Amino acid sequence: MTLPPSWRSDTALLDALGAAVIGADLTGTIFYCNAVAEALYGYTQDQLRGSSVMDLLVPTGGMAAAQEIMRQVTAGQRWTGEFLVRTASGAEKLVQITDSPLYDAGEVVGVLGVAEDVTDLEAARAGILQLTTRLNRLAKVTAELAAAHDLEGVTETVVSHAADAVGANLASLSLLEDEHNVRLVGFRGDDRSLSTAYERYSLSNQTPSAEAIRTGKAVVVEGAAAIKERFPETYERVPEERTFIALPLVVGERPLGAMGLSFPGPRHVDDQELEFLSTLADATAQAIDRLQALADAADRSAKLSFLAGAAAELASSLDYRSTLANVARLAVPTLADWCAVQVVEDGNLTTLAVAHVDPAKVVLAQELSERYPPDPTAQAGAHHVARTGVSELYPEVTDEMLVAGARDEEHLRLSRELQLRSGLVVPLIARQQVLGVLTLVSAESGHRYDQSDLAFAENLAHRAAVAIDNALLYSETREASLRLQRAVSPERLEELPGWELAGVYRPAGSTEVGGDFYDAVPLEDGRLAVFMGDVMGRGLLAAASMAVVRSALRAYIVIDPSPDAVMTKLDVMFRRYDIAQLVTLVYLVVDAQRDDIALVNAGHPPPLVVGPDGFVERLPLAESPPLGLEGFDRRTLRVPFRPGATLLAFTDGLVERRGEDIDTGLERLARRAGTLSGPDLSELLSGLVAGMTDTEREDDVAAIAVRHVESAT
Repeated sequence: MTLPPSWRSDTALLDALGAAVIGADLTGTIFYCNAVAEALYGYTQDQLRGSSVMDLLVPTGGMAAAQEIMRQVTAGQRWTGEFLVRTASGAEKLVQITDSPLYDAGEVVGVLGVAEDVTDLEAARAGILQLTTRLNRLAKVTAELAAAHDLEGVTETVVSHAADAVGANLASLSLLEDEHNVRLVGFRGDDRSLSTAYERYSLSNQTPSAEAIRTGKAVVVEGAAAIKERFPETYERVPEERTFIALPLVVGERPLGAMGLSFPGPRHVDDQELEFLSTLADATAQAIDRLQALADAADRSAKLSFLAGAAAELASSLDYRSTLANVARLAVPTLADWCAVQVVEDGNLTTLAVAHVDPAKVVLAQELSERYPPDPTAQAGAHHVARTGVSELYPEVTDEMLVAGARDEEHLRLSRELQLRSGLVVPLIARQQVLGVLTLVSAESGHRYDQSDLAFAENLAHRAAVAIDNALLYSETREASLRLQRAVSPERLEELPGWELAGVYRPAGSTEVGGDFYDAVPLEDGRLAVFMGDVMGRGLLAAASMAVVRSALRAYIVIDPSPDAVMTKLDVMFRRYDIAQLVTLVYLVVDAQRDDIALVNAGHPPPLVVGPDGFVERLPLAESPPLGLEGFDRRTLRVPFRPGATLLAFTDGLVERRGEDIDTGLERLARRAGTLSGPDLSELLSGLVAGMTDTEREDDVAAIAVRHVESAT
């Protein structure tokens, strides 16, 4: 047996479904299975097809229940529940399964089973929830660190808020006072004698924090026995079952101090939690480094002013080339007469920005670089710094140095015209990776660079590198977010005979993926199922919920596309899997033969119907709340849909404005939506969304428009 003729067009959908699907005839013989079924049950498709479901997949103890389920389903009733199946290895696995009767010409001819591994689903959901919780905590503490104006603010964040975020009841923050001594700047705990004892201590002390500073590595000690053996001095002061974690505060390779956390009782710290804590320590180190840089620059007001301006400029743009150009522009003339910024691309240095107070000199430098390109294997200069990550200082550029580096007389003449006097070359390093090189040169001003200038330039280079790295990370993260969004929402709706479809999705400026989704699914009888949904919130959990709901929708539509059936199944799914996100959803079935629309609206903005004459009608407001709330009926409504009319569904990002009632936005959309009555629906919808979209919005925008057209004959 094969799939009945009425089901064969949906084979591709079953093959692509993210759940295991098995089809069996009335004798229980398997005639269809998808690739997910292979992975779930451990058999190949050849082993599954032609085999008995009862003999192959049902454990002995479950035979009676399986036979009862088979009897119920072949009688025309659907069955959903958890069932213990036997895999190819002989192991038993708990799955969530839905068995549905398979009809052909109105008669039950078999059973279609859709199954998912309950264990895997719960583990994935728990992992996503844990990751989201940690990221939210990290974001909150990092924001506080970034907003701190002084060391006291950083200290309070670390020993109080950060400790609370990870569940530590003892916390400390220690900073290097000099290369031999450490000072305790913050402490939280019941035993204040500890803060007194370690108010100031030697870096050679055998304590977790001192070792973390010395080694630059995280120190984790679990349990009293381990503490006593490794840090006896610490055990003498705290002789109890505890876990100590000390994290070095490091910027580049420069140690600043350590963050200490202690937890009651033994506590296993896995790699993921240690990475989370290390990220927190990095954020703390960056905050402290920022404050120390400001304090150290207090005696150098001119440079402090420059750094403030530079930081603002670097933070103002996420455009890669614009950021680099800003670095060069800001450095002239405060730090140098010349500034060049080069970036590592495909292993080579590419000059992206050159600045000088005299534009004619920039042209001269570019000519020199083009006619006499630098040797990439040279043991000094920008290429060498890019390879080694080590700065170079040239307190004085002598004529003898120019002569030694010239390739011919013309090269020497052009080099002398630049009037080079002193220079320094520093790497742009972020996360231990050289992104490029910053070159500062003194010429007409006659300034001679020294070690203090080098240190200051490296500070600037560090800030520039972080800004560059942020720009790259932003671009990569945003692209990844859009790919994730488009993976679950169609970038382009498929062309369907008899229908004109248009869809628009415009993400907000955030790098986090949103929860808007939509689609149009043709039904076998010529009708069209359309849905538009919005998962509340953003980020991985919202995206996961969006994918689950959208996949479930398409699966349920295959089984029974009627609005009340689909929405009821979704409500059951939300209750069964305890999905935390609220989801607004409007689901519609457009019937061009009956000239009507059947719909259920679960808390979503009401769609619009635009007549062929441009008259706009708003469909009724939602009669039931979003998915995820219990105790409400999902009633199907029917509304007229005249020939030539256009259906428009959208998410609230299209109509909401800050400080404005949503009804005002709906009225504004109704006034403008009449334009959709014209030809080229896709272009009209794009124009409508562009005209309605608030440039300051913080929400994604999605819209779908549907119009029935007469098929060409």
